[in-house]
Order: sequence, then C-alpha cells, then structure tokens
Amino acid sequence: MNPTRTLAALALCLGLGACERKPVVETEPVALTPPSFQYPEDLWDAGVEGKTVLRILITEQGSVDSARVETPSGYAAFDSAALAGTSALRFDPAKRDGTPVRKWVLLPVEFDIAPADSAKPAAAADESTLKTTTPAASAKPEAAQETLTQ
Repeated sequence: MNPTRTLAALALCLGLGACERKPVVETEPVALTPPSFQYPEDLWDAGVEGKTVLRILITEQGSVDSARVETPSGYAAFDSAALAGTSALRFDPAKRDGTPVRKWVLLPVEFDIAPADSAKPAAAADESTLKTTTPAASAKPEAAQETLTQ
C-alpha cells in the first residue's frame, strides 16, 4: 500500500465527511405466534402460580434455536413447561440494518390462574397482562443484552 495514497484518501474522506459511520439500526424480534405454554396440571389444581424467565436464542429465520432457564420459578414443573413451550414459538427475527440476525432475548413466562379483568375488552387487553382460566401461561419477549451474528 502506498502511504502517500493512503494519506490522500484519508484527507479526502475527512474533508468530504464520507468516512462518517451511519448509526446501526437494530430492531427486536416480534412474536408471530401466541404463546402455547401448558400450565402443569398438578400446580393448577393446587392453585400454585409462578413465573419462569427464559433466555432464548431466536434464529435469523425466526425459530427458537436454544432455550435455558435464566430465573427459575421455584417449581421444576413450571420451568420444564416453559422450556417445552418454546419449540412452537415463531418470531419475525431481530434485524440489524434490515438484515435478519440471531439474538438472545429474555422471555418471562407467567403461570397465573386469575382471570383477566372482566371490565376490560379482550381486544384492548395488553398481551403481557392477559390471564386465562384454562391451564395455560402467558409470555412476552424482552430484549436481552447479547446479540450473536454468524
């Protein structure tokens, strides 16, 4: 490499502002399928509630590649049910400058027996606060701090 050319190119770049880096635009994954976590029947019958937080790796295609318990609920059955339910989840993947990328996200899975507020229309209810009277659980992904690209 010619040092004179390198310095001239750098001077030209700095003078025209062409070397400025554009900010990277990143988007978070968006759930495409409703959560399908099954409430463990014995805990449902006993009236036990809990919350398991999972760390899941969402692929460039929007499927879940890996899942692990980040914060256990204190009940192995809740943690197992949360892990088992991740295989059916589908997402619009995270994107970096419009290109799909793999991304770790935190997914809180709430096992809650209480029904939704009957005064609130179902269509207006926030997905993260929906409760059911059937053995099921709710979940909404949250951004994690790690991002993996390949």
